[in-house]
Amino acid sequence: MDKQVTIYCKNTKSYHDYPLGTTLIEIYQDLKIDLKYPVMAARVNYKVEDLNFPVYKPKDIDFVDLSTPSGMRVYVRSLSMVMAKAVSELFPQATLRIEHPITRGYYCRLDNLQQPLNQKVILQIKDRMSLIISQGKRIICEEKQTREVKDLFVNQVHQQDKIALFETLGNPYFRFFRIDDFIDYYNGVLLPSTDYLGLFDLIGYYDGLLLQVPNRDNPFELEEVVMQPKMFDIFKEYVGWNKILKLNNVADFNVACQNNQSFNLIKVSEALHEKKVASIADMISQRSGKVRFVLISGPSSSGKTTFSKRLSIQLIVSGLKPIVLSLDNYFVNRDDTPKDENGDWDFEHLHSLDLTLFNQNLKQLLNGEEIELPFFSFEEGKRYYKGEKLKLHEDSILIIEGIHALNPELIPDIPPETIFKIYVSALTTISIDNHNWIPTADTRLLRRIIRDFRFRNYSARETIARWPSVRRGEEKWIFPYQENADVLFNSALLFELAVLKKHAEPILAEVPKYCDEYTETHRLIKFLNYFVPIYDREIPPTSLLREFVGGSSFRY
Repeated sequence: MDKQVTIYCKNTKSYHDYPLGTTLIEIYQDLKIDLKYPVMAARVNYKVEDLNFPVYKPKDIDFVDLSTPSGMRVYVRSLSMVMAKAVSELFPQATLRIEHPITRGYYCRLDNLQQPLNQKVILQIKDRMSLIISQGKRIICEEKQTREVKDLFVNQVHQQDKIALFETLGNPYFRFFRIDDFIDYYNGVLLPSTDYLGLFDLIGYYDGLLLQVPNRDNPFELEEVVMQPKMFDIFKEYVGWNKILKLNNVADFNVACQNNQSFNLIKVSEALHEKKVASIADMISQRSGKVRFVLISGPSSSGKTTFSKRLSIQLIVSGLKPIVLSLDNYFVNRDDTPKDENGDWDFEHLHSLDLTLFNQNLKQLLNGEEIELPFFSFEEGKRYYKGEKLKLHEDSILIIEGIHALNPELIPDIPPETIFKIYVSALTTISIDNHNWIPTADTRLLRRIIRDFRFRNYSARETIARWPSVRRGEEKWIFPYQENADVLFNSALLFELAVLKKHAEPILAEVPKYCDEYTETHRLIKFLNYFVPIYDREIPPTSLLREFVGGSSFRY
C-alpha cells in the first residue's frame, strides 16, 4: 500500500489523504475546486508554489487564481517567458528587455533589432506568442549546480545578464525554466504549460512595446491603456542614467559594490536628487509673482515629506519664503467622514477633507488676508484651533502636501496660474536582469515597513496586512491624477534597496510563518537576497532615505 500524506485544503476547509508525491494540480483536479478565475498556483504553508509541486509532507494548501496578486505574478512571468521565446525565434540577434511597469502593462524594448520596430514586427511577435500558447508547450522547472547552469546560459544568445547574476549571488544551485530548447531564469514560479495562458496583447508604446495583461479586478478583460508621457519620460531619463553608470541590472550594481564603488554611487545618486530638486525650485521661482501655491502629491512612502523640506530649502536659496501646510489640517470631524463599502471610516476619500473651508482659506490668502489655521486631533477625531495665524506676503509661497493635491476637485475655483503641481513617486529603474523587473511598489512597501517599525511601533505583519487597502486608495485617489503634475520627481535612489535590505530583513524575520502575511514576507525576503548589503553610514542626513531608516537632520 502506498504511503499517504495528509493535506488540509483551505479552499474546501477539509483534510484529504493522497499518495506521497501527488502534485498540486492533481489535488486541484481531484477536489474539483471551483475558483472564480483560472487557477495559477497554490500557497503551500503560505509559500507560493507551482502547480507541478509534489507533496511529500503534511501541508496547508490554498489554491490561488488570476485575481490574486500572487496569481497575477505567475501569469505575467509565464507570459514574459513566452514573449522571450518568441523574440529569440524570430529575431535571434535582438535583446529583449522587459524594463518596468507602466499604464498597468509592461514596457519592453528590443535592443540590436536589425530593422525598424514597426507594426509588422510587433504583429509577428504577437502571432508567435499566440502560437506558442496554443501549442500547450510544457514549462519545465529544472535545478542544477550553478556551474552547470552558467554553462547552459553561455550558449544562449543575449543571456549574459543571467550569468553575471548567478556569479554575484553565489548560490550553489539555481533553478531555471525550459520551453523546448529555450531556457530562461525568473524570480518566482511559472505555470505548468503555455496553454494556461490566454488573454494578452502587444502594442507599440513610444519607442518600444507594451505587454498588456489581464485586468486585476476583472481578468476576463485587458487592462486599459492610458498614455503617461510624463511618467514615461522620468523612467527613460533614469534608465539613461543607469546606462551612463553602466548599471543596467542588479548584477552590475553588486559588482560595483564588491569593487568598493558604493560610496561613489551614493554620492552620484544624492547629487542627482539635489540637482532635480534645485531645478524644480528654479522652475517655480521663474514664475515668481504668479505661483502662490505648490501642490505636492504622491503615493504612500514616496518621500513627499522630505521632498517638501528639501524643496523649501532650495526655494529659500531662490529668494522665496516657503510655508508648508498639510492637507491633514483640513480633515472633517470624525462623524462627518465618509464610509467605505464595508462601513468603515474612509480617511482617504476626497470628502474626508473640508473642501469648502480649504478653498475659502486659499482665496483669503490670495487676497492678502490673514487666516487662522485649523488643526485636527486624530485622537479625538475633531478639528480645533490654537490661535496660529497665516498670511502670504509678496515673497511667500505655500507648499501644500497631501494625497489629493493633484485632484482637480480639490481647488476648482483657484486660478490655475497661481498653482504649481508636483508628483513624487519612487520609480525603481534598475532591473534584476533583462526579463525580471522590480515592481515600483516593492520599494515603497519596504520603506513603509521600516518606517512603521521604527517610528510608529507597527510590526511588518501589521504593515503588510494594511498594504492592500493602501494600494486600493492609491489606485482610486492618486494614480489617476499623476499626469496632472507640472513636473514629476523620482524619489528612488539607485543604491537604496541594498541599504533597505539590512534594515528590513530582521523586521521581516519576525513575521510568523503561519499567517497570510507570510506569503508577501517570504517573497520580499527572497527579493532582498538579490542585493549585496550597503551600510547607511555614508548616506547624508538630508537624504530622502533618512525619512525611513532614521538619522535625518529634518524634523518630522
